[in-house]
Amino acid sequence: MYFKIEYISKGKIKSVIISASSPSEALKKFKNKKLGIVKSIEEYEKESFFERFFQKLNLKKINLEEYIAVLEQMYVMLDAGLAIDTVLDEVKQHIKDKKLKKIFYSISNDIKAGLSLTEAFSKFKDDLGILTVSMIRLGEETGDLGGAIRDLANILTEILENRKRLKKATRYPFFIIFAMSIAFVIVILFVIPPFKAIFAQLHTELPLPTRFLLWIEGAIQEYGLIILGGGVVVFSIIAYLYNINEKVKLFLDKMILKVYIVGPVIKLAMLGRFVYVFYKLVDSGISIVDSMDIALNIVENSYIRKKLETIKRAIVSGGSITQGFKDSGMFDSMIIQMVSAGEESGALVLMLQKISKYYFDKYRYIVDNIAVLIEPILIAAIAGFVLTLALGIFLPMWNLTQSIR
Repeated sequence: MYFKIEYISKGKIKSVIISASSPSEALKKFKNKKLGIVKSIEEYEKESFFERFFQKLNLKKINLEEYIAVLEQMYVMLDAGLAIDTVLDEVKQHIKDKKLKKIFYSISNDIKAGLSLTEAFSKFKDDLGILTVSMIRLGEETGDLGGAIRDLANILTEILENRKRLKKATRYPFFIIFAMSIAFVIVILFVIPPFKAIFAQLHTELPLPTRFLLWIEGAIQEYGLIILGGGVVVFSIIAYLYNINEKVKLFLDKMILKVYIVGPVIKLAMLGRFVYVFYKLVDSGISIVDSMDIALNIVENSYIRKKLETIKRAIVSGGSITQGFKDSGMFDSMIIQMVSAGEESGALVLMLQKISKYYFDKYRYIVDNIAVLIEPILIAAIAGFVLTLALGIFLPMWNLTQSIR
Protein backbone atom coordinates (compact mmCIF):
# COMPACT_ATOMS: atom_id res chain seq x y z
CA MET A 1 0.00 0.00 0.00
CA TYR A 2 1.01 3.60 -0.58
CA PHE A 3 0.13 6.71 1.43
CA LYS A 4 0.34 10.34 0.40
CA ILE A 5 1.42 12.60 3.26
CA GLU A 6 1.12 16.37 2.95
CA TYR A 7 3.40 18.27 5.28
CA ILE A 8 4.51 21.81 6.05
CA SER A 9 8.18 22.64 5.59
CA LYS A 10 9.59 26.19 5.81
CA GLY A 11 6.11 27.65 5.43
CA LYS A 12 5.31 25.68 2.27
CA ILE A 13 2.95 22.73 1.78
CA LYS A 14 4.68 19.73 0.22
CA SER A 15 3.82 16.07 -0.24
CA VAL A 16 5.58 12.70 -0.30
CA ILE A 17 4.52 9.16 -1.23
CA ILE A 18 5.45 6.45 1.31
CA SER A 19 5.05 2.68 1.00
CA ALA A 20 3.63 1.11 4.18
CA SER A 21 1.16 -1.52 5.36
CA SER A 22 -0.86 0.92 7.47
CA PRO A 23 -1.24 4.68 8.10
CA SER A 24 0.57 4.41 11.44
CA GLU A 25 3.56 2.75 9.79
CA ALA A 26 3.58 5.43 7.10
CA LEU A 27 3.59 8.16 9.75
CA LYS A 28 6.41 6.40 11.56
CA LYS A 29 8.52 6.26 8.40
CA PHE A 30 7.71 9.91 7.71
CA LYS A 31 8.86 10.99 11.18
CA ASN A 32 12.14 9.16 10.64
CA LYS A 33 12.72 11.25 7.52
CA LYS A 34 12.29 14.49 9.55
CA LEU A 35 10.79 16.37 6.60
CA GLY A 36 8.36 18.63 8.46
CA ILE A 37 4.99 18.83 10.22
CA VAL A 38 2.29 16.43 9.05
CA LYS A 39 -0.76 18.17 7.59
CA SER A 40 -2.76 15.22 6.22
CA ILE A 41 -2.41 11.58 5.22
CA GLU A 42 -4.47 9.59 2.73
CA GLU A 43 -4.25 6.30 0.88
CA TYR A 44 -2.65 6.71 -2.51
CA GLU A 45 -3.10 4.57 -5.60
CA LYS A 46 0.22 4.50 -7.39
CA GLU A 47 -0.17 4.96 -11.14
CA SER A 48 0.95 2.14 -13.40
CA PHE A 49 3.02 2.68 -16.53
CA PHE A 50 -0.08 2.52 -18.71
CA GLU A 51 -1.94 5.04 -16.55
CA ARG A 52 0.99 7.45 -16.82
CA PHE A 53 1.15 6.76 -20.56
CA PHE A 54 -2.50 7.59 -21.14
CA GLN A 55 -2.15 10.64 -18.91
CA LYS A 56 0.60 11.81 -21.27
CA LEU A 57 -1.79 11.32 -24.17
CA ASN A 58 -4.04 13.84 -22.41
CA LEU A 59 -7.16 12.00 -23.55
CA LYS A 60 -9.18 12.79 -20.45
CA LYS A 61 -10.12 16.45 -20.15
CA ILE A 62 -12.54 18.29 -17.95
CA ASN A 63 -16.08 18.93 -19.11
CA LEU A 64 -15.81 22.54 -20.30
CA GLU A 65 -19.56 23.06 -20.32
CA GLU A 66 -19.89 21.99 -16.68
CA TYR A 67 -16.83 24.04 -15.74
CA ILE A 68 -18.48 27.16 -17.20
CA ALA A 69 -21.64 26.37 -15.23
CA VAL A 70 -19.55 26.09 -12.03
CA LEU A 71 -17.90 29.46 -12.75
CA GLU A 72 -21.28 31.11 -13.33
CA GLN A 73 -22.57 29.65 -10.07
CA MET A 74 -19.47 30.93 -8.27
CA TYR A 75 -20.03 34.43 -9.70
CA VAL A 76 -23.66 34.54 -8.55
CA MET A 77 -22.75 33.46 -5.02
CA LEU A 78 -19.77 35.82 -4.76
CA ASP A 79 -21.92 38.67 -6.07
CA ALA A 80 -24.39 37.87 -3.29
CA GLY A 81 -21.63 38.45 -0.73
CA LEU A 82 -20.76 34.87 0.27
CA ALA A 83 -17.21 34.02 1.34
CA ILE A 84 -15.04 32.09 -1.13
CA ASP A 85 -14.65 29.03 1.14
CA THR A 86 -18.45 28.82 1.47
CA VAL A 87 -18.82 29.18 -2.29
CA LEU A 88 -16.34 26.38 -2.97
CA ASP A 89 -17.98 24.10 -0.39
CA GLU A 90 -21.31 24.60 -2.11
CA VAL A 91 -20.30 24.22 -5.77
CA LYS A 92 -18.10 21.15 -5.29
CA GLN A 93 -21.08 19.17 -3.99
CA HIS A 94 -22.97 19.44 -7.28
CA ILE A 95 -20.17 18.75 -9.80
CA LYS A 96 -20.75 15.55 -11.81
CA ASP A 97 -17.50 15.39 -13.80
CA LYS A 98 -15.15 13.25 -11.67
CA LYS A 99 -11.95 15.03 -12.65
CA LEU A 100 -13.45 18.49 -12.16
CA LYS A 101 -14.95 17.44 -8.81
CA LYS A 102 -11.56 16.21 -7.61
CA ILE A 103 -9.96 19.51 -8.65
CA PHE A 104 -12.47 21.64 -6.75
CA TYR A 105 -12.24 19.46 -3.65
CA SER A 106 -8.47 20.01 -3.70
CA ILE A 107 -8.89 23.77 -4.21
CA SER A 108 -11.36 23.93 -1.32
CA ASN A 109 -8.93 22.07 0.98
CA ASP A 110 -6.05 24.34 -0.04
CA ILE A 111 -8.10 27.45 0.75
CA LYS A 112 -8.90 26.11 4.21
CA ALA A 113 -5.19 25.32 4.68
CA GLY A 114 -4.34 29.00 4.15
CA LEU A 115 -3.35 29.13 0.48
CA SER A 116 -4.55 31.92 -1.74
CA LEU A 117 -7.09 31.16 -4.45
CA THR A 118 -4.45 31.83 -7.13
CA GLU A 119 -2.05 29.33 -5.56
CA ALA A 120 -4.81 26.73 -5.27
CA PHE A 121 -5.86 27.12 -8.92
CA SER A 122 -2.23 27.22 -10.13
CA LYS A 123 -1.83 23.55 -9.21
CA PHE A 124 -4.30 22.70 -11.98
CA LYS A 125 -3.25 25.14 -14.70
CA ASP A 126 -2.70 22.21 -17.11
CA ASP A 127 -6.30 21.08 -16.63
CA LEU A 128 -8.08 24.42 -16.21
CA GLY A 129 -5.77 26.52 -18.39
CA ILE A 130 -3.45 29.45 -17.78
CA LEU A 131 -6.37 31.78 -18.55
CA THR A 132 -8.21 30.59 -15.45
CA VAL A 133 -5.19 31.15 -13.22
CA SER A 134 -4.59 34.64 -14.66
CA MET A 135 -8.20 35.73 -14.26
CA ILE A 136 -8.30 34.45 -10.68
CA ARG A 137 -5.09 36.38 -9.96
CA LEU A 138 -6.63 39.50 -11.53
CA GLY A 139 -9.73 39.13 -9.35
CA GLU A 140 -7.67 38.79 -6.16
CA GLU A 141 -5.41 41.74 -7.01
CA THR A 142 -8.26 44.09 -7.97
CA GLY A 143 -10.64 42.92 -5.24
CA ASP A 144 -13.33 42.07 -7.81
CA LEU A 145 -13.11 38.28 -7.83
CA GLY A 146 -16.73 37.87 -8.89
CA GLY A 147 -16.28 40.13 -11.91
CA ALA A 148 -13.10 38.30 -12.97
CA ILE A 149 -14.87 34.92 -12.73
CA ARG A 150 -17.81 36.30 -14.74
CA ASP A 151 -15.44 37.51 -17.50
CA LEU A 152 -13.67 34.13 -17.46
CA ALA A 153 -16.99 32.33 -17.90
CA ASN A 154 -17.89 34.62 -20.82
CA ILE A 155 -14.56 33.98 -22.59
CA LEU A 156 -14.84 30.21 -22.15
CA THR A 157 -18.46 30.30 -23.31
CA GLU A 158 -17.41 31.96 -26.57
CA ILE A 159 -14.72 29.31 -27.10
CA LEU A 160 -17.18 26.51 -26.31
CA GLU A 161 -19.79 27.86 -28.72
CA ASN A 162 -17.28 27.89 -31.55
CA ARG A 163 -16.31 24.27 -30.80
CA LYS A 164 -19.96 23.21 -30.79
CA ARG A 165 -20.57 25.01 -34.07
CA LEU A 166 -17.63 23.18 -35.69
CA LYS A 167 -18.80 19.77 -34.41
CA LYS A 168 -22.32 20.41 -35.68
CA ALA A 169 -21.04 21.43 -39.12
CA THR A 170 -18.81 18.35 -39.51
CA ARG A 171 -21.39 15.84 -38.26
CA TYR A 172 -22.99 15.26 -41.67
CA PRO A 173 -19.73 14.71 -43.65
CA PHE A 174 -18.41 12.34 -40.99
CA PHE A 175 -21.67 10.39 -41.03
CA ILE A 176 -21.47 10.00 -44.83
CA ILE A 177 -17.85 8.81 -44.65
CA PHE A 178 -18.68 6.38 -41.84
CA ALA A 179 -21.69 4.95 -43.72
CA MET A 180 -19.61 4.52 -46.87
CA SER A 181 -16.90 2.70 -44.94
CA ILE A 182 -19.39 0.28 -43.35
CA ALA A 183 -21.04 -0.41 -46.70
CA PHE A 184 -17.64 -1.00 -48.33
CA VAL A 185 -16.59 -3.50 -45.67
CA ILE A 186 -19.91 -5.38 -45.86
CA VAL A 187 -19.73 -5.67 -49.65
CA ILE A 188 -16.11 -6.86 -49.57
CA LEU A 189 -16.64 -9.44 -46.82
CA PHE A 190 -20.04 -10.84 -47.83
CA VAL A 191 -20.81 -10.01 -51.48
CA ILE A 192 -17.53 -10.37 -53.38
CA PRO A 193 -16.16 -13.72 -51.98
CA PRO A 194 -18.92 -15.96 -53.51
CA PHE A 195 -17.82 -14.90 -56.99
CA LYS A 196 -14.32 -16.22 -56.25
CA ALA A 197 -15.61 -19.79 -55.71
CA ILE A 198 -17.94 -19.70 -58.72
CA PHE A 199 -15.25 -18.46 -61.09
CA ALA A 200 -12.76 -20.96 -59.69
CA GLN A 201 -15.10 -23.78 -60.72
CA LEU A 202 -15.52 -22.34 -64.23
CA HIS A 203 -11.78 -21.66 -64.59
CA THR A 204 -12.52 -18.10 -65.61
CA GLU A 205 -10.27 -15.18 -64.75
CA LEU A 206 -11.85 -12.50 -62.59
CA PRO A 207 -11.93 -8.89 -63.86
CA LEU A 208 -9.33 -6.48 -62.48
CA PRO A 209 -11.78 -4.46 -60.28
CA THR A 210 -13.02 -7.70 -58.69
CA ARG A 211 -9.47 -8.94 -58.09
CA PHE A 212 -8.71 -5.60 -56.43
CA LEU A 213 -11.72 -5.96 -54.11
CA LEU A 214 -10.76 -9.56 -53.36
CA TRP A 215 -7.24 -8.45 -52.52
CA ILE A 216 -8.67 -5.97 -49.99
CA GLU A 217 -10.97 -8.71 -48.65
CA GLY A 218 -8.02 -11.06 -48.20
CA ALA A 219 -6.00 -8.40 -46.45
CA ILE A 220 -8.88 -7.70 -44.04
CA GLN A 221 -9.49 -11.41 -43.40
CA GLU A 222 -5.83 -12.29 -42.86
CA TYR A 223 -4.40 -9.14 -41.34
CA GLY A 224 -7.47 -7.19 -40.16
CA LEU A 225 -6.66 -7.37 -36.45
CA ILE A 226 -2.99 -6.66 -37.11
CA ILE A 227 -3.88 -3.62 -39.22
CA LEU A 228 -6.32 -2.39 -36.57
CA GLY A 229 -3.84 -2.98 -33.74
CA GLY A 230 -1.03 -1.39 -35.72
CA GLY A 231 -3.19 1.66 -36.38
CA VAL A 232 -3.99 2.04 -32.68
CA VAL A 233 -0.30 1.66 -31.75
CA VAL A 234 0.84 4.18 -34.38
CA PHE A 235 -1.84 6.66 -33.29
CA SER A 236 -0.88 6.24 -29.62
CA ILE A 237 2.82 6.75 -30.35
CA ILE A 238 2.15 9.84 -32.46
CA ALA A 239 -0.18 11.26 -29.78
CA TYR A 240 2.41 10.50 -27.08
CA LEU A 241 5.23 12.17 -29.04
CA TYR A 242 2.92 15.08 -29.86
CA ASN A 243 2.44 15.75 -26.15
CA ILE A 244 6.07 15.38 -25.04
CA ASN A 245 8.19 16.43 -28.04
CA GLU A 246 8.04 20.07 -29.15
CA LYS A 247 9.56 19.38 -32.59
CA VAL A 248 6.98 16.70 -33.41
CA LYS A 249 4.18 18.94 -32.14
CA LEU A 250 5.43 21.89 -34.19
CA PHE A 251 5.75 19.79 -37.36
CA LEU A 252 2.29 18.21 -37.07
CA ASP A 253 0.63 21.53 -36.18
CA LYS A 254 2.26 23.11 -39.24
CA MET A 255 1.16 20.24 -41.51
CA ILE A 256 -2.45 20.34 -40.35
CA LEU A 257 -2.70 23.99 -41.41
CA LYS A 258 -2.12 22.86 -45.01
CA VAL A 259 -5.08 20.46 -45.02
CA TYR A 260 -8.00 21.59 -47.19
CA ILE A 261 -10.71 23.39 -45.18
CA VAL A 262 -9.32 22.06 -41.88
CA GLY A 263 -6.29 24.38 -42.04
CA PRO A 264 -8.21 27.64 -42.66
CA VAL A 265 -10.78 26.74 -39.98
CA ILE A 266 -8.07 26.11 -37.38
CA LYS A 267 -6.20 29.28 -38.32
CA LEU A 268 -9.31 31.46 -38.07
CA ALA A 269 -10.31 29.85 -34.77
CA MET A 270 -6.84 30.31 -33.22
CA LEU A 271 -6.37 33.90 -34.40
CA GLY A 272 -9.91 34.86 -33.41
CA ARG A 273 -9.45 33.31 -29.97
CA PHE A 274 -6.07 35.02 -29.53
CA VAL A 275 -7.36 38.50 -30.41
CA TYR A 276 -10.56 38.02 -28.37
CA VAL A 277 -8.76 36.97 -25.18
CA PHE A 278 -6.07 39.64 -25.67
CA TYR A 279 -8.57 42.49 -25.94
CA LYS A 280 -10.71 41.12 -23.09
CA LEU A 281 -7.71 40.97 -20.74
CA VAL A 282 -6.41 44.42 -21.70
CA ASP A 283 -9.92 45.79 -21.22
CA SER A 284 -10.03 44.13 -17.77
CA GLY A 285 -6.96 46.05 -16.63
CA ILE A 286 -4.17 43.50 -17.15
CA SER A 287 -0.96 44.90 -18.64
CA ILE A 288 -0.35 44.41 -22.35
CA VAL A 289 2.63 42.08 -21.82
CA ASP A 290 0.77 39.89 -19.32
CA SER A 291 -2.32 39.88 -21.53
CA MET A 292 -0.17 38.81 -24.46
CA ASP A 293 1.36 35.97 -22.41
CA ILE A 294 -2.06 34.64 -21.43
CA ALA A 295 -3.53 35.03 -24.92
CA LEU A 296 -0.57 33.13 -26.42
CA ASN A 297 -1.20 30.21 -24.06
CA ILE A 298 -4.80 30.03 -25.27
CA VAL A 299 -3.58 29.26 -28.81
CA GLU A 300 -3.44 25.45 -29.03
CA ASN A 301 -1.64 25.23 -32.38
CA SER A 302 2.08 25.47 -31.54
CA TYR A 303 3.07 26.70 -35.03
CA ILE A 304 0.63 29.63 -34.90
CA ARG A 305 1.64 30.34 -31.30
CA LYS A 306 5.32 30.48 -32.28
CA LYS A 307 4.50 32.97 -35.03
CA LEU A 308 2.41 35.11 -32.66
CA GLU A 309 5.24 35.23 -30.13
CA THR A 310 6.82 37.75 -32.52
CA ILE A 311 4.25 40.28 -31.27
CA LYS A 312 5.36 39.82 -27.67
CA ARG A 313 9.05 40.16 -28.61
CA ALA A 314 8.26 43.37 -30.46
CA ILE A 315 6.48 44.82 -27.42
CA VAL A 316 9.19 43.76 -24.93
CA SER A 317 11.94 45.20 -27.13
CA GLY A 318 10.17 48.55 -27.21
CA GLY A 319 8.57 48.23 -30.63
CA SER A 320 4.95 48.80 -31.53
CA ILE A 321 2.14 46.27 -31.45
CA THR A 322 1.50 47.03 -35.12
CA GLN A 323 5.03 46.02 -36.06
CA GLY A 324 4.65 42.81 -34.07
CA PHE A 325 1.41 41.95 -35.89
CA LYS A 326 3.12 42.64 -39.20
CA ASP A 327 6.25 40.60 -38.43
CA SER A 328 4.23 37.57 -37.33
CA GLY A 329 3.06 37.02 -40.90
CA MET A 330 -0.30 35.69 -39.66
CA PHE A 331 -2.49 38.74 -40.34
CA ASP A 332 -3.81 40.40 -43.49
CA SER A 333 -2.84 43.97 -44.35
CA MET A 334 -6.34 45.15 -43.39
CA ILE A 335 -5.92 43.79 -39.85
CA ILE A 336 -2.50 45.41 -39.52
CA GLN A 337 -3.96 48.77 -40.61
CA MET A 338 -6.75 48.45 -38.06
CA VAL A 339 -4.24 47.73 -35.27
CA SER A 340 -2.11 50.67 -36.40
CA ALA A 341 -5.14 53.00 -36.38
CA GLY A 342 -6.18 51.82 -32.92
CA GLU A 343 -2.66 52.17 -31.52
CA GLU A 344 -2.20 55.69 -32.89
CA SER A 345 -5.64 56.92 -31.78
CA GLY A 346 -5.51 55.31 -28.33
CA ALA A 347 -8.51 53.10 -29.13
CA LEU A 348 -6.60 49.83 -29.34
CA VAL A 349 -9.13 47.88 -27.27
CA LEU A 350 -12.02 49.00 -29.47
CA MET A 351 -10.10 48.09 -32.62
CA LEU A 352 -9.11 44.68 -31.22
CA GLN A 353 -12.77 44.07 -30.43
CA LYS A 354 -13.67 44.77 -34.06
CA ILE A 355 -10.86 42.51 -35.29
CA SER A 356 -12.08 39.76 -32.99
CA LYS A 357 -15.60 40.09 -34.37
CA TYR A 358 -14.21 40.00 -37.91
CA TYR A 359 -12.42 36.69 -37.27
CA PHE A 360 -15.36 35.11 -35.48
CA ASP A 361 -17.76 36.14 -38.26
CA LYS A 362 -15.40 34.73 -40.90
CA TYR A 363 -14.96 31.54 -38.86
CA ARG A 364 -18.71 31.10 -38.50
CA TYR A 365 -19.24 31.66 -42.21
CA ILE A 366 -16.76 28.91 -43.17
CA VAL A 367 -18.07 26.52 -40.50
CA ASP A 368 -21.69 27.10 -41.51
CA ASN A 369 -20.75 26.36 -45.13
CA ILE A 370 -18.48 23.37 -44.51
CA ALA A 371 -21.05 21.01 -46.00
CA VAL A 372 -21.07 23.06 -49.23
CA LEU A 373 -17.26 23.21 -49.37
CA ILE A 374 -16.84 19.49 -48.72
CA GLU A 375 -19.67 18.49 -51.06
CA PRO A 376 -17.46 18.17 -54.21
CA ILE A 377 -15.07 15.87 -52.31
CA LEU A 378 -17.94 13.76 -50.97
CA ILE A 379 -19.52 13.48 -54.41
CA ALA A 380 -16.20 12.38 -55.93
CA ALA A 381 -15.66 9.86 -53.11
CA ILE A 382 -19.19 8.44 -53.46
CA ALA A 383 -18.80 8.24 -57.24
CA GLY A 384 -15.50 6.37 -56.90
CA PHE A 385 -17.02 4.08 -54.28
CA VAL A 386 -20.07 3.23 -56.39
CA LEU A 387 -18.00 2.81 -59.58
CA THR A 388 -15.54 0.44 -57.87
CA LEU A 389 -18.33 -1.68 -56.41
CA ALA A 390 -20.32 -1.68 -59.64
CA LEU A 391 -17.37 -2.79 -61.71
CA GLY A 392 -16.32 -5.30 -59.07
CA ILE A 393 -19.77 -6.91 -58.90
CA PHE A 394 -21.37 -6.50 -62.33
CA LEU A 395 -18.33 -7.29 -64.49
CA PRO A 396 -17.92 -10.80 -63.04
CA MET A 397 -21.67 -11.34 -63.41
CA TRP A 398 -21.38 -10.38 -67.07
CA ASN A 399 -18.39 -12.69 -67.53
CA LEU A 400 -20.27 -15.46 -65.72
CA THR A 401 -23.10 -15.16 -68.23
CA GLN A 402 -20.63 -15.33 -71.11
CA SER A 403 -18.97 -18.44 -69.57
CA ILE A 404 -22.30 -20.23 -69.17
CA ARG A 405 -23.17 -19.51 -72.81
